Amino acid sequence: MQLFEEINTLLSGQNPFVCYVKPNECIWNLQVQQTNEIVPFSGQSGFVFMPFDAGVKICLPTEISAFSQGNFENLEQKSADKFTSEANQKDAFEHLVSKGIAAIQNGAFDKVVLSRKIVLNEQLSVLATFQNLIATYPTAFRYLFFHPKIGLWMGATPERLVKINQNHFETVALAGTQLFSESIIWTTKEIEEQQFVTDFIVSEIASKVENLIVSEPKTIKAGNLAHLKSVITGQLTDDFTELDLITYLHPTPAICGFPKESALVFILKNEAFNRTYYSGFLGEYNSNNQTDLFVNLRCLEVVNNAVNIYVGCGITKDSNPEMEFLETENKSMTMRNILVFSGQ
Repeated sequence: MQLFEEINTLLSGQNPFVCYVKPNECIWNLQVQQTNEIVPFSGQSGFVFMPFDAGVKICLPTEISAFSQGNFENLEQKSADKFTSEANQKDAFEHLVSKGIAAIQNGAFDKVVLSRKIVLNEQLSVLATFQNLIATYPTAFRYLFFHPKIGLWMGATPERLVKINQNHFETVALAGTQLFSESIIWTTKEIEEQQFVTDFIVSEIASKVENLIVSEPKTIKAGNLAHLKSVITGQLTDDFTELDLITYLHPTPAICGFPKESALVFILKNEAFNRTYYSGFLGEYNSNNQTDLFVNLRCLEVVNNAVNIYVGCGITKDSNPEMEFLETENKSMTMRNILVFSGQ
């Protein structure tokens, strides 16, 4: 397909670009920056790629980019390769979760989101894997981002951070995870976890926006998983801009914890790696008067001849370390199920 040939040329030429497909669409969008420098985000129109915490806030600016669009038709799925996680990851992650539970019991915070990095020492076939990702997860925001000075990321995230059109905004409170079935029963822990996210968003912005509406939580499907989601809508005011809203929303309790400040301190001190752009956000900022941003979940990073898969889960006082590890295993299958390795 011509799109994948063009992506291959861009990768070979070390050109910064992003290719993305919005949820429930079959239209691909390709934005190519015409220079190779890193352009820090400072409110300009473009495609943004933002870190979880510290790090370079990247923008592929509209004014120095070339755009193209097209439709996918009969996209072929490639045969995926299988792998197993390192044996020592289970004990290490369960120990981390236990520390999180102890901190909650000691009153440090009510919830913390803890994550792990699965490292696979294999050469990834980027184009075949991206093709699988697009075909496998039609309801997700699917992307491939590359910058020669940052690296290569791809993902299929189920979570919108915020969508803004004129002064109307829509965001979501997404939390709780189970394997999808037609007869899901949510536990008290999962319901409470999702309510933390909803309450945080409402408490942060209720006094600053107008016409705030919060839906009842509903079960949604994301790949082979199910989550609880509430939709939150409202109107921005002259004194509360879209940049203000984004600053208040990120990072939400869905990817950090609650209260945010103390949960973030615990994450930075206790996770054994830097999340960089995992659980940051990405998407269109002020493009054709619209902003559409997604949380960078269900993603992977290609580093030299290895693949890093990032997964996490929300920890509350009712968490069970072994069950939380199992949740991260289930989440990791989103990426593991579409991997194609070079030469195989």
